[in-house]
Amino acid sequence: MRHYVVLRLLLAAFLLYVAWPIIPQETGFVAKLFWGGWLAFFILVVGGNFAALLQMVTPPVMEQKELRRRQASNH
Repeated sequence: MRHYVVLRLLLAAFLLYVAWPIIPQETGFVAKLFWGGWLAFFILVVGGNFAALLQMVTPPVMEQKELRRRQASNH
């Protein structure tokens, strides 16, 4: 599960890398509004993925033993 979060962060970083040179070239109000919205959405995506990444913790040892026991009994 953790690798999906990292892949989404890398994809967002790549899209920012592609878009960054174009942002300063735009001069119209609508273009600036679009890029402002795009950057705000980018920050939300990165923040959400970082929050998901930080909340991923390994369960305590007792819960790990219980999960292993359940998986062994299911197979």
